[in-house]
Amino acid sequence: MTRDLTWFTNQYDVLHARVKLKMIQYYLMEENTTEEIYQEHQKVAKSKEKKIMGGGRVVSEKMKLLLSLLVLQFCFAGFHIVSRLALNMGVSKVVYPVYRNIISLLLLGPISYFLEKKERPPLTFPLLVQFFFLALIGITANQGFYLLGLYYASPTFASAMQNSVPAITFAMAAILRLEEVNISRRDGLAKVLGTIVSVGGATVITLYKGTPLLHHSHHPLEISIEGEALENPSKNVQNWTLGCLYLLGHCLSWSGWMVFQAPIIKKYPAKLTLTSFTCFFGVIQFLVIAAFAETDLDRWKIQSGEELLTILYAGVVASGIVVALQTWCIHKGGPVFVAVFQPVQMVLVAVMACLILGDQLYAGGIIGSVLIIIGLYSVLWGKNEEKKVRKQVEEETLTKHLLDEESAIKQSEAVSDLP
Repeated sequence: MTRDLTWFTNQYDVLHARVKLKMIQYYLMEENTTEEIYQEHQKVAKSKEKKIMGGGRVVSEKMKLLLSLLVLQFCFAGFHIVSRLALNMGVSKVVYPVYRNIISLLLLGPISYFLEKKERPPLTFPLLVQFFFLALIGITANQGFYLLGLYYASPTFASAMQNSVPAITFAMAAILRLEEVNISRRDGLAKVLGTIVSVGGATVITLYKGTPLLHHSHHPLEISIEGEALENPSKNVQNWTLGCLYLLGHCLSWSGWMVFQAPIIKKYPAKLTLTSFTCFFGVIQFLVIAAFAETDLDRWKIQSGEELLTILYAGVVASGIVVALQTWCIHKGGPVFVAVFQPVQMVLVAVMACLILGDQLYAGGIIGSVLIIIGLYSVLWGKNEEKKVRKQVEEETLTKHLLDEESAIKQSEAVSDLP
């Protein structure tokens, strides 16, 4: 209650100061001559012209953000392709995430230790237990389902299914009453309809494969199960459905990780340290799984330079550079603006998978992907409108409070002037 009162007081002081500043500026403008105002406008116009005609030396912040977002989507798209190449080479689906998270931990651990040394709260046993379960959802289940889905389906549709994560996250948060749902407003209706359309698109991808859209010879890098599937169409459909179900589990795990991470961050705001702990517990959990699922020591050996490069890309780029770049983009543009660019990743993956892996596109996948993207933008639009409504309500409340106070001051002054 005290914190809320302090916030409200600070907001009121800021608004009050802005009103005074506008009044001062108005009176100063009244005293200025027409010539002085004209000269001031000329100075502003010249400074803008100088900035625009700077010969390309000055790059605007918006252009930096757009370029960073494109690089981010390229890195994400590259991870889908690299992970599929690793599976094609025979890298174990258990060994691969173990090495990836060890590299990620080695990168993030020292950085988080030094950067968050002062703001890191003390560790408690209940927090460690929450970190463990967060790793179980966000690392072990998330990455495990992803690799299984990638093995049976394709990188293109793995990327397409990931576009449903915002809608699934909204649905989970609404069920747990962490998200406001008001279908009487446009933003609430957009979020609900977007969620339904996204889930419908994921269902279409899972249950309806459709006819192939591209006609090309099989690429030598395609995995062997695809060749077997061509000889046995029923097995092909079974593998596709199984892969999509695994990818749906991947999306559910990812969404659950984001929902359950929110209250933990409030207790433990050191985000890099939290990520390091989840990587640490994720490595332990995968090692326990490997003790039963991957007992052959030869599967743990890196057989070639190509395998080493795929593992390094997954650890350094996908778990290191991408985290830092995404954090910077969210800080500069906001989470909604960053999420808007997510479908670009799907297009990049489709092109790269077709050229590098010789992957096929299917009608059902395209229809489902379009539905998921429509649902994604509907949810994002609803979230953006909801923020605008909240901001408008806060400003109206503060303005009303300010006007009431000024009216009370005038009344008190009028009473004091009475004889």
